[in-house]
Amino acid sequence: MTGEALIRLGAFAAVLVAMAVWERLAPAHAPVDGRGVRWRANLGLVALDSLIVRIAMPVGAVGMAVLAREGAYGLFNVVDAPPALEFILAVVTLDFAIYLQHVVFHAVPLLWSLHGVHHSDPDVDATTGVRFHPVEIVLSMALKLAVVAALGPAPVAVMTFEIVLNAGSVFNHANVRLPQRLDRVLRWVVVTPAMHRVHHSTERDETDSNFGFNLPWWDRLCGTYRQAPRAGDAGVRLGLESYRDARQLGLLRLLALPLSLRSEAAAPEANVLRPRQP
Repeated sequence: MTGEALIRLGAFAAVLVAMAVWERLAPAHAPVDGRGVRWRANLGLVALDSLIVRIAMPVGAVGMAVLAREGAYGLFNVVDAPPALEFILAVVTLDFAIYLQHVVFHAVPLLWSLHGVHHSDPDVDATTGVRFHPVEIVLSMALKLAVVAALGPAPVAVMTFEIVLNAGSVFNHANVRLPQRLDRVLRWVVVTPAMHRVHHSTERDETDSNFGFNLPWWDRLCGTYRQAPRAGDAGVRLGLESYRDARQLGLLRLLALPLSLRSEAAAPEANVLRPRQP
């Protein structure tokens, strides 16, 4: 394992453990039944995702940045910008790209059937932040590689973004409670757990809001921001209505779930599962 991969793994593990402890001390809501099954499935997915991406794409996002610098291609290798400005623009642009990807995965039926694995979690906690189908992860990595190749940013900027993306996903999915006053301030600069929890509501219009992972600005600028769920933070139902039993959603079931979501979304009565129309 490379030094870059070890740094990313260490940062991810540290944030995951910190959030797990925080969830024990100050949970926002009581966990649903079947937590052991959920954790095994969610952590099993992230392990499988990492293996598949490593095999399918030996050159990750940081490696692509190195190749772009060595080959002198990409925007930042043509335009002479101060290193600090280049760093900021690279991180912000990559974050916006992930926001747009998230919106598209909700709008396109085939992509929603993959992303629905993430939303099928009947609870939301730190491990939900890594609950993604391997095919979605491969597609997401392909997008990042394309953006990195087009930008040609410094490898350290890409590594920073990857660390922040993973840590941010674990943080904003965590089942933790923040003081309301602090949450109102923080959500101007970062996506908070309460802000992102709206996105995991069973109500479709609420699911189609608050798409950001790290920076909250895109939702506000693009009109997809929602302050809170209609039922309030304490009353919101999470996940998908057709998948309420966490004990029935083990790793193998999650891997096959896109097939079920695809067929159910096509049924006229499956309004909850049908993706938002663009």
